[in-house]
Amino acid sequence: MSDPRSDRFVRSHLKTRQLVLLVELGRHGSILHAAQAANLTQPAASKLLADLEHALGVKLFERLPRGVAPTWYGEVMIRRAGAALAELDAGHQEVMELLSGLSGRVAVGSVLTPSTTLLPAAVVALKARQPRVHVAITVDTSKLMTQQLQNGELDMVVGRVLDSESAAQLSFEPLIDEPHSLIVRAGHPLAGRDDLSLQQLARQSWILPPSGSILRDRLTSLFLTAGLDQPQQAVETLSLPVITSLLAQSDMVVALPEELVKPYLDVGLLTVLRIELGLRMDAYGIITRRGHQLSPGAELMLTCLRDEAQRRLA
Repeated sequence: MSDPRSDRFVRSHLKTRQLVLLVELGRHGSILHAAQAANLTQPAASKLLADLEHALGVKLFERLPRGVAPTWYGEVMIRRAGAALAELDAGHQEVMELLSGLSGRVAVGSVLTPSTTLLPAAVVALKARQPRVHVAITVDTSKLMTQQLQNGELDMVVGRVLDSESAAQLSFEPLIDEPHSLIVRAGHPLAGRDDLSLQQLARQSWILPPSGSILRDRLTSLFLTAGLDQPQQAVETLSLPVITSLLAQSDMVVALPEELVKPYLDVGLLTVLRIELGLRMDAYGIITRRGHQLSPGAELMLTCLRDEAQRRLA
């Protein structure tokens, strides 16, 4: 527990100019030269020192014919004053870094596709400009992440606004829509066929996004509208490594944007089924809290997201 007398001393008697004067007295051993270094007149410096000694009740410096010399008490105060000023300088530096976006933290949420394409490119651009900004990335459904955004856990989300009640509290900058294709492994029994039907697809094993996601709702509607039951064999995941591994080792089907698995398609490990289901998601975009002041680091992240999205549309 802190000594209340010490607390009163710091709050009521100690001045920043006295700290500076103490450090300069320790360096120069002269009130005149210390006053000049501290941008004080000699009478002002003498008064500050006298006030400090009176508040402490001890002599801090011995007055000598040619200058001053610190007492044991003075040595303690010089050392502590130097440490305090160093901390204040560090605090000033940290504030300046935050103001310029040189450091700080930004928390970004993203739905699956932009988390592997748009967002990494924006993070690389941010790091090239301000490498000390710490970026935390969450990949989940839009519904969950917009809740986290409203709770202040995220600074921004690359996703969709699905809750009409929250729309008034959020700002949305649309980026691009997301056409989905049905992806399977190369050599899948349905690969290359031109006569595929929803009935055949309903009998397949599927990899599905979690309940509550817009894609899950669209797939559910697709089967129900056709009078079909939902696929009975399914695995729920948003993890792209898990998805690609399951596809490679089984005959499962997944609905994904082709861009998301383009490297696997290019080398022939995966393929696209020849059926058009019209699975287009609503446009995803950048979501922020309306009227909320972003930190400098978060502002820079927002700029990099906008720039990268514009570059991809060009």
